Amino acid sequence: MAAGDRVIRKAVVPMAGLGTRFFPASQACKKELFPVVGPDGIPRALFHYHLIALAAAGIDDVCLIVQPGEEALVRAYLAGPDKDYLKRLAEHPALVHEAEAMRHFAERVRFVEQKTQEGYGHAVFQTRTFANGESVLLCLGDHLFRGRKSSPYRALIASAASVAEGRSVSAVNRIGAAELKGYGTIAGARRAGNPRLIDVSLIIEKPDVETARAKLVVDGLPADTWLGWLGLHVLGPGIYDVLAQMIRDDVRDRGEFQLTRAQELQRQREGYLAIELEDAQRFDFGTPDDFVTNIAAFRK
Repeated sequence: MAAGDRVIRKAVVPMAGLGTRFFPASQACKKELFPVVGPDGIPRALFHYHLIALAAAGIDDVCLIVQPGEEALVRAYLAGPDKDYLKRLAEHPALVHEAEAMRHFAERVRFVEQKTQEGYGHAVFQTRTFANGESVLLCLGDHLFRGRKSSPYRALIASAASVAEGRSVSAVNRIGAAELKGYGTIAGARRAGNPRLIDVSLIIEKPDVETARAKLVVDGLPADTWLGWLGLHVLGPGIYDVLAQMIRDDVRDRGEFQLTRAQELQRQREGYLAIELEDAQRFDFGTPDDFVTNIAAFRK
């Protein structure tokens, strides 16, 4: 690793949302605890897959953003079964191993509370003390990610470590007109020596098609194709200063402190990078219909 490289050691997973679109099921179980069956046939809580992927990418210091009182709920899940239940699992070695791995995660995970529902940016700001001046990998809590050939977590971490120099770096993928309403979208220029790496010149949250066509151009894309947030971001420490100013000055979009607005403001101050991860797959569990679609797709 070159002298200027910075190792990403910490990750953040927001899971403090109310799960409004999943009511009344969300009254019985947090959305991030809904069961998702993996390719190995083992059903796990949705957020559990982030811990597995992060550990595989070399990150064990993980902060979960939760609502007040929810830390005990998540810790109870990670604590796994008692001795009597473990005896029943004895004939399933893979599940016994799973229980051991869960206890390992329970020892390493940390928590912060988002006491009021004031937006994604507000949730991320609660992790400022956890970050402690370091860059952090932010993983969208109700999405899962994997690569067809390699881990998108690892790919983003490696890119950020080698080129970011303290700036934020976001994973992006190609989206069409119908998807613009769901994602932050960028304009920028690809680097000649590394065309997957983009110097970002504008970030807009959920633009309409006309705005995207006029302002959100990245070279090398077909017509009516854009680069939008995948849902994985390495956030440089400057993001917390931006969010602090937004909260102090009450800068809101649609009544909330939005992370994408903070990312655009950070870009204006420090510059911002994106890495196109063409191999990455995103599984969106954010709505009931998406959940039904992706519960089957993720199993494959």
